[in-house]
Amino acid sequence: MVKTWFITGTSSGLGRLLAERLLQRGDRVVATLRHEGALDELKQRYEDRLHVLTFDVTDIRAVHSNITAAFEAMGRIDVVVNNAGYGLFGAAEEVTDEQIDRQIATNLTGSIQVIRATLPHLRRQGGGRIVQVSSEGGQIAYPNFSLYHATKWGIEGFVESVAKEVRPFGIDFVIVEPGPTSTQFGAGLDHAVPMPEYDDTPAGDVRRAIASNSFAIRGDAGKTVNAMIVAADSAHPPLRLTLGGGACDSIRAALAERLKVLEAQKDIAFSVDSIS
Repeated sequence: MVKTWFITGTSSGLGRLLAERLLQRGDRVVATLRHEGALDELKQRYEDRLHVLTFDVTDIRAVHSNITAAFEAMGRIDVVVNNAGYGLFGAAEEVTDEQIDRQIATNLTGSIQVIRATLPHLRRQGGGRIVQVSSEGGQIAYPNFSLYHATKWGIEGFVESVAKEVRPFGIDFVIVEPGPTSTQFGAGLDHAVPMPEYDDTPAGDVRRAIASNSFAIRGDAGKTVNAMIVAADSAHPPLRLTLGGGACDSIRAALAERLKVLEAQKDIAFSVDSIS
């Protein structure tokens, strides 16, 4: 059965590759991007099966108007892929207020508004699926990515709550958590101006690893996109889909450590309950 997909952030990376693979298999795609022209080649090849919209997810009015137009034009949208985003690289003290505002506006508020804009249409059509592209960074944290992690941890909490709200309407979610993957994520990083005070800290270690290309990238973009499509096609996908061996190991270790700390606090936790 031919499906219709709505995908944000399709000019490069996972979003672009996802659009290509879906069009190749015969689906219809509404692809969004910030700058015109990035999908001209695909548009010439697939014509009426590719519908391109140009807007920035930080423009809330444009998000809502374009999503309404997309549902009206396509009749039905089966899967919404919330993919637009980028990384802000720098210690918390190094990044500027403007960089913080843009990171949150794009990765967190933008993603929230895309979801909010699609929910009324999905509810009226009797259901649908939203795939939220997060990261292993929605479960773990690296130095120098504090604001990026803030957005990914934030959107995962938002989605987990909303998923419970809209389940009765036949709307479900998949949160995709890839580890470091061979995309253009690194090239798109917004870098803070380094402070020498952080040279001999974990933040400095990560900065040097990024600069020397020694930061381990194990994920294959093509395999990652294929796994996302399989999950989106599945009748009962998991709420969270971790992709990459490194991501799986890192998240498992983080969760195990949190559980260990929680269990050690059990007596203190229960000690503050009121006694009935």
